[in-house]
Amino acid sequence: MTRNNMTERDRLEMLTIDQLILQDHLVRKVEAAIDFSFIYLLVENLYSPFVRRSINPVVMLKMNMYSVFALCDTLLKK
Repeated sequence: MTRNNMTERDRLEMLTIDQLILQDHLVRKVEAAIDFSFIYLLVENLYSPFVRRSINPVVMLKMNMYSVFALCDTLLKK
């Protein structure tokens, strides 16, 4: 292996989510339009304060919602 290959391999590039998601992407539009904080009030009685923390309910909802959006988008393009 040459010295140039070693130098290129040791480089590290830092990216943020803002750099990866386009400004007009659906995810950004949903985040700007919906305040998801109401979900915590809806589910607070479903979680025990004495056990290990679970997955954030807002994150679970968003993952499901975006997967449905992606599925609908895929189906509409066919």
